Amino acid sequence: MTTSHTHAHRQPSLTGTVALVAGATRGAGRAIAVQLGAAGATVYVTGRTTRTRVSEVGRPTETIEETAELVTEAGGEGIAVPTDHLEADQVRALIARIDAERGRLDVLVNSLWGGDHLIAWNTKMWDTDLDKGLRMLDLGVRSHIITSSIALPLLLRRPGGLVVEMTDGTDEYNRRFRENFYYDLAKTTPLRMAFALAHDVEDQGATAVALTPGFLRSEEMLDHFGVREENWRDACAQEPHFAVAESPVYVGRAVAALAADPERARWNGQSLNSGQLAREYGFTDADGSRPDAWGYFRDVVHGGKDAPVDDYR
Repeated sequence: MTTSHTHAHRQPSLTGTVALVAGATRGAGRAIAVQLGAAGATVYVTGRTTRTRVSEVGRPTETIEETAELVTEAGGEGIAVPTDHLEADQVRALIARIDAERGRLDVLVNSLWGGDHLIAWNTKMWDTDLDKGLRMLDLGVRSHIITSSIALPLLLRRPGGLVVEMTDGTDEYNRRFRENFYYDLAKTTPLRMAFALAHDVEDQGATAVALTPGFLRSEEMLDHFGVREENWRDACAQEPHFAVAESPVYVGRAVAALAADPERARWNGQSLNSGQLAREYGFTDADGSRPDAWGYFRDVVHGGKDAPVDDYR
């Protein structure tokens, strides 16, 4: 393991691995798919935005076809399959296709969400539009359950499978109220889902974990601040805490490192984060830094510690 920012990133090898990244249109899901591809995996990427159809998220330029091409360019094989993971029949068709084409599934990443546009911040539960609130739970919880229920029999056919429940926030951090009733439930539930799944898959030789990025510089977040990846630090004038932000590559490398670790069962049922796994496995963000956003939020933002943000990069 290296702690130096000068060392090149060592790529794990996932040649022969078959992965499904459910919700790989953009953000963390896309980066996870690409980093699995960079390690040599075959990656099925799903989502609702294609080159001919836009989902309710309303971001037409980010498509699953583009994600699949990025996976292949990175060195893997990317396969785009348009799928609405709230439609069980579509998920069954997806898993049947993976079985027919590959006969196995080694890694399942539940990165399904797409509910940010529904959130009413600073609004009481009873003042929140009920249909929008329930839709958030569909997108962030029900979609994950449907996908795991249908995909796990294929994943469990061989020992050593990995299930990653993507969320926002660690188990420790999400003991705080996440500012909106429905968002709180949508992002806390995957932590518990990973914990519960761990019990169900343990005797099958598989591992289930929850994983969160830190302050993620997703396409949507960059747009929110009016910056690009090249000049992202300009956003720190609006939001000083953005100084601890990480690119999606970071959490992508976290999943690739987990998938390549023969001892990953030691994480079964745990809540993990990108900064924690970077220290464990020795990888860095794309710029060679090693952000620890959750440590920063715990110590400085909420703990009142007087420390510069650079101490957490």
